[in-house]
Amino acid sequence: MASAEERFERRKRRLRTDIRRKSSGRPRLSVHRSDRHIYAQVIDDVAGRTLAAASSLDKDLRAKLKTGADVEAAKEVGRLLASRAVAAGVKAVVFDRGGYMFHGRVKALADAAREGGLSF
Repeated sequence: MASAEERFERRKRRLRTDIRRKSSGRPRLSVHRSDRHIYAQVIDDVAGRTLAAASSLDKDLRAKLKTGADVEAAKEVGRLLASRAVAAGVKAVVFDRGGYMFHGRVKALADAAREGGLSF
């Protein structure tokens, strides 16, 4: 039987393949969450570069947040990422949840990014 880590990697690989097929040239909004923080970035896979990034480790967010590992932190990271992406000229992205289930912090980040002006 596969371990939890192997199952996670399998879900992540399957999701990435599906995203690449359906992206039609749009950048990818990739999410990574750890036990202490949450990270997000908008990546242009064609050019191979990051267009915008935000995390709960950013200086302006760290002073405002109690911890980087809750739903409120994810909402703030989503808002910050959306503002940076719109400033970089990105309006439509493909959401890459990275093998995580779409609930809790991942969903909060996605909803905040939508409110901030990104469409996916």
